[in-house]
Amino acid sequence: MESEATGEKKLSSKPKKGSYIVPLAGAAALLTLAASLAITAFNHRRNSKRKDLPGCNFRVNLSTGEILKLADRIIAKSKEVHDAVASVPLDKVTYKNVILPLAELEAQQFPLVQSCVVPKFVSTSDKVRKATVEAEKKIDAHVSSCSEREDVYCVVKAFAAKGEWMGPEARHYVQCLIRDFERNGLDLTATKREEVQRLRAQIDELSYQYVHNLNYDATYLLFSENELAGLPTEFLKTLEEVENGKLKVTLKSNHVAAVLELCKIGKTRRLVAMTCGKRCAKTNLSVLEELVQARHRFARLLGYSNYADYALSFRMAKTSSKVLEFLEDISSSLSDLAHKELALLKELKKQEEGELPFGVEDLLYYVKKVEQQEFDLDFGALKQYFPVNLVLSGIFKIHQDLFGLRFEEIANADVWHSDVRVFSVFDLSSGEILGYFYLDMYTREGKYGQTCVVALQNGSVSFSGARQIPVALLISQLQKDIGSTPSLLRFSEVVSLFHEFGHVAQYMCNRASFSRLSGMRVDPDFVEIPAHVLEHWCYESFSLKLISGFHQDITKPIKEEICKSLKRWRYSFSALKLKQEVLYCLFDQIIHSADNVDIVELFKHLHPKVMLGLPMLEGTNPASCFPRCAIGYEASCYSRIWSEVFAADIFTTKFRDDLLNRNVGMQFRTKVLAKGGAKDPVEILSDFLGREPSIRTFIDNKIECSLRQ
Repeated sequence: MESEATGEKKLSSKPKKGSYIVPLAGAAALLTLAASLAITAFNHRRNSKRKDLPGCNFRVNLSTGEILKLADRIIAKSKEVHDAVASVPLDKVTYKNVILPLAELEAQQFPLVQSCVVPKFVSTSDKVRKATVEAEKKIDAHVSSCSEREDVYCVVKAFAAKGEWMGPEARHYVQCLIRDFERNGLDLTATKREEVQRLRAQIDELSYQYVHNLNYDATYLLFSENELAGLPTEFLKTLEEVENGKLKVTLKSNHVAAVLELCKIGKTRRLVAMTCGKRCAKTNLSVLEELVQARHRFARLLGYSNYADYALSFRMAKTSSKVLEFLEDISSSLSDLAHKELALLKELKKQEEGELPFGVEDLLYYVKKVEQQEFDLDFGALKQYFPVNLVLSGIFKIHQDLFGLRFEEIANADVWHSDVRVFSVFDLSSGEILGYFYLDMYTREGKYGQTCVVALQNGSVSFSGARQIPVALLISQLQKDIGSTPSLLRFSEVVSLFHEFGHVAQYMCNRASFSRLSGMRVDPDFVEIPAHVLEHWCYESFSLKLISGFHQDITKPIKEEICKSLKRWRYSFSALKLKQEVLYCLFDQIIHSADNVDIVELFKHLHPKVMLGLPMLEGTNPASCFPRCAIGYEASCYSRIWSEVFAADIFTTKFRDDLLNRNVGMQFRTKVLAKGGAKDPVEILSDFLGREPSIRTFIDNKIECSLRQ
């Protein structure tokens, strides 16, 4: 297939008129930049002429026919390269005739594959979205067949046996190729390989069945309005009214969360929590048991002692024993603080409901109640201080001052919707272009419903030394301007935007040579750490004032008292909340690291042990309604906590005392963000911190902040 790579042309730019370089500080800088963003966006919409991005091979606005034809060309070119590699005699293998063709194929084809697939997330055309689904199925089937090619595996293995490496990064890349082949059973006999494929199909079917049962569970409860006392009138109006004026509460997350957080009636909360905890018990408990056993058999065929060790073998944690130790250390270290938090909640319930025992169904309600009493936070009013362009300009300034990045909006770039904006990212010192990112912020019909960063083109270096620059897409679900009122962000959306820009920075700063080790293709335990680091700026007074301003007068940031309340609110009841998450993570890890576990009894045992004596609700078993352990996060539910813990260590140790320290920021960029998947994550973090990462800082932060409550 023809390559449109223009990587050999050096792409660079010096700061020029219109660039988002901010020499000013504070409100003056952000007022200038926010105005610039708004004017540029207006001009961007006015001018209909479109232009391509130099060095970007991601294709925009393909028709349905073009998508399907491109998918066919991708497959044909891939088959041609794999056939050529497979034809190399085993005694003639070299880096140039085996490894290089596969590496360059990945780099060249990834943006083309994404051109076929990404429109399903963002296109306004139903026909285009359907075409992308069809193209994705064809490409996925081809990729799957390539991963099972024994002839290619033998050639790659022969090269690895020669030990003629081009360097440590190339060695790691080859090891990844071999690992992926062998995780498909290519080092097994034909009979065992067939069993691996059969088990994989069975695992996929059981995972789907578990989630399907939950998605189509139609259980509901009926309550009078009095039984739902405390819930807002606006929420009650959304409930379906049925027989005898009763209101229908489903077990969908928005209904359950509202009742458990806001309903004053303890019996109602308890009934909703119990019914929710019994969802799909008759079907999903047996499905999960069968699923876990199939996973263990699958892992053992591939040479692992259990499924957890299979899943963790290429993650930072490495082994299930290390994960269990990590979770138990977190839980035990927070027990004293959690006891104090629970005692406060129990006393509050006693005051409101008398001597009724405190149960898990009461946690959300009384936590919410304390937070409303203790913190002067009106999140509806707070939203008035976060106009989207001001928040964006603050994020750009923080990334500029910390990491030496300059952002410049590209007027008239070819995009799929008029709301979409495109930015170049430059190195502030040299003017070298580092990459591009698309910003698709506003909600619309047919658009993907979550906030995330999607890779469009991974950075890489060709054999000739030409660099392919990274290209990414940030999708969010913000509401557009209404009349003269600009688009305003909820505080949770501000945090989410900071998190995703952490991924953008990680993507732009990555200097890995291989596409497979670039962008977001890093250790799954590591990939969220930089984004979690950036979230910390949302809770510091200095940065909160930098990114906030009343929408009618952006020179007026949020007050110091509100900044302090937000930080205190972040840590309120954090030990109890985390122990509840640890409970589920322990369950997930134990069932995937041991044989013949009684999943009903396991939760009964773990619940009071982790949750300070609070028993499970009678007749419930969370194992029947815990989709994360069934699909997507099996044996790795711990990973979110893992990322948060080590991100806290990084922020507290290196950034907290000087939030815009360019020297530290540049060290983070070069030692952490730039490495990608080319180096062991523990080595990366240890090099940056000057020691191995530790959970102690995370624990100390929570205890320290609780003392200030």
